[in-house]
Amino acid sequence: MNSLVKSYKNAAHSVDGKLREQIIMDYAPLVRYVAQRIASRLPANIDIDDLISAGVIGLMDAIEKFDMGKENKFKTYAEHRIRGAILDELRSQDWVPRSVRDLAKKIERALAKIEQELGRVATDEEASIFMGLTLDEYYRVVARTKLSTVISIDAPLDPSGDEGRTILDSLEQTVAGNASVLLDDKTIRESLMKTIESLPERDQLVLSLYYFEQLNLKEIGKVLNVTESRVSQVHQQALTQLRRKWQSNSKD
Repeated sequence: MNSLVKSYKNAAHSVDGKLREQIIMDYAPLVRYVAQRIASRLPANIDIDDLISAGVIGLMDAIEKFDMGKENKFKTYAEHRIRGAILDELRSQDWVPRSVRDLAKKIERALAKIEQELGRVATDEEASIFMGLTLDEYYRVVARTKLSTVISIDAPLDPSGDEGRTILDSLEQTVAGNASVLLDDKTIRESLMKTIESLPERDQLVLSLYYFEQLNLKEIGKVLNVTESRVSQVHQQALTQLRRKWQSNSKD
């Protein structure tokens, strides 16, 4: 597909539009795939068509800005741009109310406090007691902070580093097995994997099945013999723990 993009870059203005349209058509499945991956971790009331529309804008931006002189695959570059455009749309629409963001921060502070006192990762039960909630109430709070956690996990790993690089990218690129990517990101990858290994076994398993084995929440539920809703709760808890630990390790 890089050849088609190269043809577009080298084409006369009169045929630019046709090639551009062809590229958009060819990469439409990628836009939908990225939108669905993000939507799977969002509240059900968010319209996936809005995410897809934003993703198409990201794809168009990728077509215009892709540098053929670099040893990059257009698909990889386009995926970063598509994801970024979708997340920008979510942020611009302020899908996450301030109250929900405050809840997410409260959970993070509670988890950090418990870990500091006990010297280990907090369990759901300990977190709920610390926050003065029943376990069911705690799970509902975690579910409400779902979108806030998703946007955070897709935030740049290092604002001064590669454009668009996120924790989620590192997870997915580990799966991809691209030798050059893994070599270039060796330090990031090793640090990330070490952080993941510090999580409870249950959280590690859910992250592994979701990001590495590409199972959806329903399929993971069948593997663990729990409901899809419970898997979603564990998944969000694991992401919150992962982001907090990653940020803490980055400051050390």
